[in-house]
Amino acid sequence: MSRPTVGVLALQGDSLEHAELLRSIGAEVVEVRRPAELDGVGAIVIPGGESTTLSLLLGSSGLFEPLRARLEEGMPALGTCAGMILLAREILDGRPDQLSFGVIDLSVRRNAFGRQLDSFEADLDLAGAAGPPMHAVFIRAPVVERAGPEVEVLASVERAGRSKPVVCRQGEVIVAAFHPELSGDPRLHQMLLERVQARRG
Repeated sequence: MSRPTVGVLALQGDSLEHAELLRSIGAEVVEVRRPAELDGVGAIVIPGGESTTLSLLLGSSGLFEPLRARLEEGMPALGTCAGMILLAREILDGRPDQLSFGVIDLSVRRNAFGRQLDSFEADLDLAGAAGPPMHAVFIRAPVVERAGPEVEVLASVERAGRSKPVVCRQGEVIVAAFHPELSGDPRLHQMLLERVQARRG
């Protein structure tokens, strides 16, 4: 069987790190900057960055509508940090003109763990994944304030005495509030490839 082809949105953020991690587990990678580069990819990774800037770049590049159409057709997706915000149904403190794809039933608050100085790391128990806890790097991370009934919470973190979901999945969409590409742990990316291979039959 041919290797799965995964697009990495390369408008801003950690696209190179995601691409390297995907290649290390056997994927072909296309860096997506224009609508035509969506052709032929079986999944998309939306990396961290600044969510309002990414929203504007998706609009100005002409990528937003064709990418939304692919996501609504069921293309598997992994969104990390800002990518989680862009995939969520509701952005609680976004700009009025901020775009989101709305393909996972979450209400997400931007930068809710704090600013850059409040970045932190944690070890997470990832449901359905073998091996040791996943080391997670949170940088200006979003917080899930509400998860809909069809959303699976795969990992949570304890902060200020409260448990907050930080890895969620609904259908073909996986989101994480942190940066798995910085720790080099490929398990979320492997979950994405499994969805691509399942859809290929």
